[in-house]
Amino acid sequence: MTSMNKVFADLPVTVFEAMSQAARDNNAINLGQGFPDDPGPEDIRRAAADVTVNGYNQYPSMMGIPELRQAIAAHYGRWHKLSLDPMTEVMVTSGGTEALTASILAVVEPGDEVVVFQPVYDSYLPIIRQAGGIPRLLRLEPPGWRVTEEMLASVFNPKTKAVLFNNPLNPAAVVYPREDLELLARFCQKFDTIAICDEVWEHVIFDGREHIPLITIPGMRERTIKVGSAGKIFSLTGWKVGFVCAAPPLLRVAAKVHQFLTFTTAPNLQAAVAYGLGKPDHYFYDMRKELARSRDRLTKGLEGIGFPVLKSQGTYFLTVDLSPLGLNETDVEFCRRIVSDYKVAAIPVSAFYEQDAVTSVVRFCFSKKDETLDTALERLSDAVHGRRKR
Repeated sequence: MTSMNKVFADLPVTVFEAMSQAARDNNAINLGQGFPDDPGPEDIRRAAADVTVNGYNQYPSMMGIPELRQAIAAHYGRWHKLSLDPMTEVMVTSGGTEALTASILAVVEPGDEVVVFQPVYDSYLPIIRQAGGIPRLLRLEPPGWRVTEEMLASVFNPKTKAVLFNNPLNPAAVVYPREDLELLARFCQKFDTIAICDEVWEHVIFDGREHIPLITIPGMRERTIKVGSAGKIFSLTGWKVGFVCAAPPLLRVAAKVHQFLTFTTAPNLQAAVAYGLGKPDHYFYDMRKELARSRDRLTKGLEGIGFPVLKSQGTYFLTVDLSPLGLNETDVEFCRRIVSDYKVAAIPVSAFYEQDAVTSVVRFCFSKKDETLDTALERLSDAVHGRRKR
């Protein structure tokens, strides 16, 4: 039999699917994969339903329906003072992952080096390699997960075509401050590097923090591709509606890739997202407040049973560093133990590393109902001490 494409044939099942299957097999509460356990905002869902019944259901524009592209541009203008031409600098994709794939394939050619920060989302590296790119991996570490000048200087060079930067960072739940962004921007400008920015968690930030898009940092407007996701903004993860924002020379090529990936996105969902992006500011602040309440509930509960929780600044996640507990097991072993013995699924953060992994940190998803979190905490009450539930 002819051999298959090794970039994909040799990939393991993703950790998200593996842990979700383990949750199903063990009838466990799934605090691993990042999705809420409620249906999402009713008014936005009703807007999609109305367009499905009464609106247009044939192929929409490849670039996205005009109403959504205009809404995206207006939204980022309102929140970040970012001026975008909706017709030449905004594109709609079928999810953030497709947006990232189109962006990577638009930029990276064989032999190009691409700077990537570990922990790294699992789709980045296979797509870089499929494009012929060479990932240059940098290791971020708890508890701060900060970017330093020394680490950037160790990999940036004249062959550095692109850098992939996830902010807020999944799984570490960090919202990067301006000083880190300005540092990264200096290296991008020095080495004529394009920044592909995975900013899908941009609205899921807490404690009064501000999300600063890298594209708004001086000198980065013409060399940044910004990726967003309606699924994350509105807790509608199954809708798979993504955004790509970039200067026209970058967006034109990304659009040519997009036309051969998914070509277009369901028009009813696009119309509903356009409606959602126009909601008043208090909607987004209330969403953050409610998620922060869930974060604090899970944090307090985990700390109460002895888990050392690292503060979550954004995303649906918080992380626990097991190293002070002296459990004599890796994050992978711990996750396997709690899903089988305590019926709670989590994600080992080492799965987000390809080399030199941090092996002591576990990620929990808190975007769940109170009763789900409380039941998980009750089940985990003896996990720190290794006592098996009976």
